[in-house]
Amino acid sequence: MAKWKVYVTRLLPPKAMEALYNNPDLEVEVNPEDRPLTRQELLEKVRGRDAVITQLVDKIDAEVMDVAKGVKIFANYAVGYDNIDVAAATERGILVTNTPEVLTDTTADLAWALLFAAARCIVPADKFTREGKYKGWAPMLFLGQDITGKTLGIIGSGRIGTAFAKKSKGFDMTVLYNDVNPNPRFEAETGGRFVDKETLLKESDFISLHVPLLPSTRHLISENEFRTMKKTAVLINTSRGPVVDEQALVNALKEGEIWAAGLDVYENEPELTPGLAELDNAVLLPHIASASIETRTKMGLLDVDNVVAALNGQLPPNCVNPEAFKK
Repeated sequence: MAKWKVYVTRLLPPKAMEALYNNPDLEVEVNPEDRPLTRQELLEKVRGRDAVITQLVDKIDAEVMDVAKGVKIFANYAVGYDNIDVAAATERGILVTNTPEVLTDTTADLAWALLFAAARCIVPADKFTREGKYKGWAPMLFLGQDITGKTLGIIGSGRIGTAFAKKSKGFDMTVLYNDVNPNPRFEAETGGRFVDKETLLKESDFISLHVPLLPSTRHLISENEFRTMKKTAVLINTSRGPVVDEQALVNALKEGEIWAAGLDVYENEPELTPGLAELDNAVLLPHIASASIETRTKMGLLDVDNVVAALNGQLPPNCVNPEAFKK
């Protein structure tokens, strides 16, 4: 009996790869290089596949789907899937899956790491010390912002936003949040209060973004928003880069419109807007919010489960377009 042909666009953690290789029904090929596929490579490699495990950097559009004629599933190794044209997939009866929930707390943890690092000048202070500039305690050396007792503003009250807010309880913070609609579950679990976006920006000492990338959220934070924030405000983004107007952010940080920012994602990833990398009040990470051994392994195993289910004619557990299953 012929095996199902599965292509993996980037090497997954060992346990996930083992689950693929050890499945007797699968014939697995993986990109052997630690880099994203070029567009041409992607188009070549999806041909003749029954399933493809993709990354956020893989643009899966109608062209790719038509080249991958007969493919049953694109299993995205991420909770987000804005890199995949879901409507085009649904039209063709192709299933699209993601890896939700397993990275919720890991991402929320990293958002807090960014908040602390940005608020307390951790990165420039570390650099200062390593360069041998520390000559002893000084009363004005790397003064930062207190966190305990401050106001935390959260834009986006989904799973990650909720987990992030819950972790603030130990710091005795007031929690404000904004979303398309009030979220009773968020309020019950966090004690957060729903406010409009302008109120949140005006009153929050720390603002963390947890929204998906949609036409309505692109440049959700731009010039007007930075002018509305406190000059002592710290902005954290672990959602999607284009949610923030990066040039406006560079200007705001340079001109002191806000105190600092902590970013794990970028508008034109992996490129940075000129001037951003030179700013001491910007903490910059290479999209590692879910990068713990445990979480990345769980994400890979979810992808395997999704692929196996789809190839066996079952609705995958994390399908984002179940209507395609009916086709």
